[in-house]
Amino acid sequence: MRPQLLKVNKGNNCSISIRQDFVPNNNNWWHYHTEVELIHFEKGSGTHFIGDYVKRFNRGDVVLIGANLPHYTRFDDEYFNDSAHYVPDIRVSHFPENLGSGDFLELPETQSIKTVLEKSRRGLKITGHNAARASRLMEQMFKAQGLERLILLFQVLNVFANSKDSLVLSSIGFRPDLAERENSRINDVYEYSIKHFKNRIELEEIAKVANLSVNSFCRYFKSRTKKTYSRFLLELRVGHACKLLIEDNFNIKQVCYNCGFNNLTSFHKYFKQITGKSPASYKNEFKND
Repeated sequence: MRPQLLKVNKGNNCSISIRQDFVPNNNNWWHYHTEVELIHFEKGSGTHFIGDYVKRFNRGDVVLIGANLPHYTRFDDEYFNDSAHYVPDIRVSHFPENLGSGDFLELPETQSIKTVLEKSRRGLKITGHNAARASRLMEQMFKAQGLERLILLFQVLNVFANSKDSLVLSSIGFRPDLAERENSRINDVYEYSIKHFKNRIELEEIAKVANLSVNSFCRYFKSRTKKTYSRFLLELRVGHACKLLIEDNFNIKQVCYNCGFNNLTSFHKYFKQITGKSPASYKNEFKND
């Protein structure tokens, strides 16, 4: 499957675009572009698919997605229900990877920026006070023009460069296949999985969505995502469990069965395997933060 190439409109005489979105379905399909993408989630939550990375995003996150890295941002279902309580608010900026000209990124002073842009080819995320600082700069970018916007962008990239808690997202072994003919297969698999992960999904069922035999689907999915479909489903379910634990509306047993797990033992096992924490520890740590 080939992710769809998206043409980014930056306007006349502009190398950097920035916009504010209040809708959940703007470019929410498996796609890529030749520009680097910088995104801040002021409001909103959901699941991020970046290369072979599948994890939740939450309010306050700031993410840098490198050129030609396939990605897909899927907001939670409540953001599609026309509720005034669930309206996303995000800032999205696009800019060329080769910022500056000539040997600009070879200068000693810009080596850290060059490193950030190289890392962004696998995706980068910052949270906490560094994300808050980057978001304030992006707000200024939104209002700025010309050289001032470029200077502010370099300041955001410098925040990434100096963030000790920045997280590289996609695995080093992920290589996007941009030459395959199909344009929608993996997107269909992701959409179907998100809608039905709370139920048992048989391989025959999801293989039919992809219009492949079971064996072909297993090979196909592993080659595209570097993980088995069963592992992918576990990550979706644990990600949803994190959301429910944060919302504090459910006890751990309710969370377990609301996420598609059949028993508490397997829920605890896989939750800790994926997050490194027990459900109770995760819940308490978030409340303390």
